[in-house]
Amino acid sequence: MSLILDLAARVDEAARTATAIAQLSHEHTLSEAQAYEVQAASIARRLSRGERRVGMKMGFTSRAKMQQMGVHDMIWGRLTDAMAVEEGAPVFLSRYVHPRVEPEIAFLLSRPLPGNATLAEALLAVEAIAPALEIIDSRYADFKFSLADVIADNASSTGFVIGPWADPTQDFSNLGLVLTLNGQPKQVGSTAGILGHPLRSLVAAARICAAAGEPLQAGAIVMAGGATAAEALAPGVHVRCEMQHIGAVSFTTTE
Repeated sequence: MSLILDLAARVDEAARTATAIAQLSHEHTLSEAQAYEVQAASIARRLSRGERRVGMKMGFTSRAKMQQMGVHDMIWGRLTDAMAVEEGAPVFLSRYVHPRVEPEIAFLLSRPLPGNATLAEALLAVEAIAPALEIIDSRYADFKFSLADVIADNASSTGFVIGPWADPTQDFSNLGLVLTLNGQPKQVGSTAGILGHPLRSLVAAARICAAAGEPLQAGAIVMAGGATAAEALAPGVHVRCEMQHIGAVSFTTTE
């Protein structure tokens, strides 16, 4: 257990100080379960400093990404209140090592969601949906990492920005979206890029969280996973995601 705590401290300190570190896998062979233990222990350190859990994020929610990484399932990370960025607010890139952004759809739950939830049950548990932007960052040098590395590093999740909440009873299975940087389209996609329907990501989130002993609760925010490839961030950039029918979300970067 001391190894898990030592690695958690290393990852946590790298995130806290925005300092690149060597891959954990260069020194240790970690199983997927051990990598999640490191993640949990690193988040526990944040909670001990006063942060509060507010939800979770999904990763590898496209089949192509799973095949690219040689994995059979999605990965996930934990969200805290300190990771939330107010819509339209500046994002200080000095807090990150290799900041990137990807467009997503976010869910807000009105009731607990059990691990064996069906698609219909998951939809009934959704209070609202929103366009969202996830700021991802790897603390590993040169943005290179193994599967165990990225899991230990909270699935590269460091920040999230949520736009206006919208009615979840509308069809959000195939909403077009555009990610722009300084008004220039960089990524064009659809919510269908998230497992064919983002609700499938929510069902998977319920299953994964329940298996980890942390079932999704009322009030939880779930980031469904990237709908397109991520874009690297630089200072002085206005980032905006416009999502068909449900609105837009944006932020501006600074040093």
